[in-house]
Amino acid sequence: MQFKIIILIFLTTTLSAKYTNCDFKNEHYTDICKKVVKSGVSYDYVNRFLLSHFKTKRFDEVSWKYLQPRHIKTHKKNEKKANNSLVSSIPKIVKHLKKYKEVYDYTEKKYGVNREVVASILMKETSLGKLKPKHDAFIVFNTIVKRINPKTNRQKWLLKMGKSNMASIIKHCYKKDVEPEECNLPSSYAGAVGIPQFMPENFKYAKSYCEGEICDLTKMEDAIVSASYFLHKRAKYKKLIDWDKIPNMEKIEADWYEFEYNNQYASFSYKKNRNGRVYKCYVCGKKDLQYLDIYIKKVLKYNNSSNYAVGVMRLAYDTHYF
Repeated sequence: MQFKIIILIFLTTTLSAKYTNCDFKNEHYTDICKKVVKSGVSYDYVNRFLLSHFKTKRFDEVSWKYLQPRHIKTHKKNEKKANNSLVSSIPKIVKHLKKYKEVYDYTEKKYGVNREVVASILMKETSLGKLKPKHDAFIVFNTIVKRINPKTNRQKWLLKMGKSNMASIIKHCYKKDVEPEECNLPSSYAGAVGIPQFMPENFKYAKSYCEGEICDLTKMEDAIVSASYFLHKRAKYKKLIDWDKIPNMEKIEADWYEFEYNNQYASFSYKKNRNGRVYKCYVCGKKDLQYLDIYIKKVLKYNNSSNYAVGVMRLAYDTHYF
């Protein structure tokens, strides 16, 4: 009983306080505060958000576990298994495309992104909306920001990513006039939201199928439009694939897996990443795969895993010729 009274007093004090600056003991919170205030969020709102017991004093242990380096190899293996198993879902993708034909007709005409590619992404992300989120996006990113020790390039990237997404969530909820304690965005363990699994920093690409309505990423029509718009804007995907120019994706996928297995650091498309790490490039020098590589690179803008991009293109290819 006494504990409940203390919590109640704390919440009452927090809710009634007025804040006029970005002075936090945690320097990362200070950075987040300054960023969102600069974008138009009030000092009072961002302070109440970052001081909320329910948003910043709770941690996601499952998310933190899976973000550790030792789980990366396991994730890659699981992604290959997922790609192989999802091939059996092609009839479901075809059925989905027929059900939402009107929406896909609209997005292909407006954005120039193939329906098979978008549907394959939605299948890989959430099994066309059937996989339900078990995490809270803000708590996922707050856990990273509060616990990360940024020594390696990956750790520095995680910290930057965590802060950026926390800021995006605060801005998103402020614009929707949602109180911090009520700003709950169900997500994956990585903090991705909705059927298309958008990171909060990519909410700017969220689009509603019905003009004038607020986008809802848990609604299939909006998920289709948003994923198409993301690829159109972020990946400059503006021209539909000529599928007859794509080699047999089943063989390409198998060859790629063998190539990756034989090379510790392998990439389907690139010789090095933005941090300077050198990769063994699968497609480099192979003239017959250059057209395919154009679209692999576009899918890599959605998810920077070569296994992911190859898996999407395999699903899309097989769906087209089903």
